[in-house]
Amino acid sequence: MPDDAAHILVVDDDRRIRELLKRYLGDNGFRVTVAGTAEEARARLAGLAFDLLVLDVMMPGETGLELTAALRGKSDVPILLLTARAETEHRIEGLEQGADDYLPKPFEPRELLLRINTILRRTRKEEVEAAEIFFGDCQFDTKSGRLWRGEKPVHLTEREAQLMQLFIDRIGDTLTRDDLRDGENGGSERAIDVQINRLRRKIEHDPRNPLYLQTVRGIGYIFKPD
Repeated sequence: MPDDAAHILVVDDDRRIRELLKRYLGDNGFRVTVAGTAEEARARLAGLAFDLLVLDVMMPGETGLELTAALRGKSDVPILLLTARAETEHRIEGLEQGADDYLPKPFEPRELLLRINTILRRTRKEEVEAAEIFFGDCQFDTKSGRLWRGEKPVHLTEREAQLMQLFIDRIGDTLTRDDLRDGENGGSERAIDVQINRLRRKIEHDPRNPLYLQTVRGIGYIFKPD
């Protein structure tokens, strides 16, 4: 499992569902931690950072709705509620407490996977839309197209700034050389490779072993900030 895989916390008092989702989501590329109660979930949240919570509404003790409301007072971690209550008022209550989405029980695991991916794409886009992106000792301003390493500005050509923005717009996605072309006359594949190598010399400590702008053999390139 890659270290940058999204980390999901599944909270459900039904052990069978917890284990099913842990196995299914793990098989689909996610890191998964489970908890059986809101109290266990709070303990997990105190020690780990999560990209999304899958949270059952009807739990003994503190309910999923109560935990959602409490978390929203201090965290914007995405929350997907699992609820056996299909009535509209109950769904609305969950959204009013700050949940990002809900899924009535019983559900197909594949639908849960689709909803999780939708939420993560949206939140990733919101993070990308922030004015500044940090990776290593570099800082890139998406509004001005300017790059710094530490406190020193690094000159980027217009094309290099354009490439940075393309990668930042699709963080974590593999971009083909066609994706990276500058319009219809964007040059040959070799030209793209040369441009990438020049950009690497400005953002990587070791351009021959890049950490951030990595090659996906036979396909293209992927940008992986910290």
